[in-house]
Amino acid sequence: MSDNGKVKQHIPKELRYSVRNFHAEFPNDDACLESLKESRWPNGMAMCAKCGVERKHHRVGNRPAYACDYCGSMISPMAGTIFEHSSTPLKLWFYAMYLMGSTRCGISAKQIQRETGVTYKTAWRMFRQIRRLLSDGDLQLEGSTVEVDETYYGGVRKWQHGRPGRGDKKKSPVVALVQRGGKVVARAVPDVSGKRLRRLINKHVTPGSTIYTDEYFAYRRIPEMRDKHGKDAHYKHFTVKHSANEYVRDGHIHTNSVEGFWSLIKRGIGGVYHSVSQKYLQTYLDEYSFRYNRRHDGNLQFKAILKRASQPL
Repeated sequence: MSDNGKVKQHIPKELRYSVRNFHAEFPNDDACLESLKESRWPNGMAMCAKCGVERKHHRVGNRPAYACDYCGSMISPMAGTIFEHSSTPLKLWFYAMYLMGSTRCGISAKQIQRETGVTYKTAWRMFRQIRRLLSDGDLQLEGSTVEVDETYYGGVRKWQHGRPGRGDKKKSPVVALVQRGGKVVARAVPDVSGKRLRRLINKHVTPGSTIYTDEYFAYRRIPEMRDKHGKDAHYKHFTVKHSANEYVRDGHIHTNSVEGFWSLIKRGIGGVYHSVSQKYLQTYLDEYSFRYNRRHDGNLQFKAILKRASQPL
């Protein structure tokens, strides 16, 4: 609290977006529909399929559609998006996206049900549809220092410790590549073989980068790697020996960034979702990666989700 008795805001003013701001910007379904239209066709200028040229389109009464001002041919901002064929009010969709973009650890479909008043079946469908939008695809980590680590998600194996053996069906392997001070790529993978890990590094890490890992044997050939064109990738590789209780060496050799990301995911899934099936694990990783990659955007993550939701799938 500041000296004048007011609560200090840790989020800069330009990055704040409260629930009051949300309701002021999107008071009803009409405002939400207009936002979709402007995102897809600024000022209502869209290609008319009948005229064959770009023309101005105007709202058609109370219908969620816009008509060409020359021939009357209609278009819908919801066509091809997650909102198409949905009977759920647009404002509830927008509010669900706001909730998902305003939390650090995630929000459950049950909480969306309580907040919006829809049925649990509807909340779960909205939840899945929105999470489909959160993948950053083949993101390229542009930083010069990257940490790589693997972990395992799933049921508990009695009387066993360490990495699961070959053929283990209870544990799902997950790999994360974290650019120090930057973004993350997290992937659910069939295995964590050296070939699989090198393929991920080749795909997401810029040649010449310095890579930090633990002592897992599958990383040992990183310095020998070649880039996509068959040339030496010039990766520098440093390892930290967790098995010897070594966590930092020489001030820079550590995997603290990726360990912090794992902590965020495990606490989030354990505390909010409780459990996740292997079928949907990647979508949950995408959700947490999306928020992590935009952690400096304050409360504006909702706008990033809305931008993706406004475009055809």
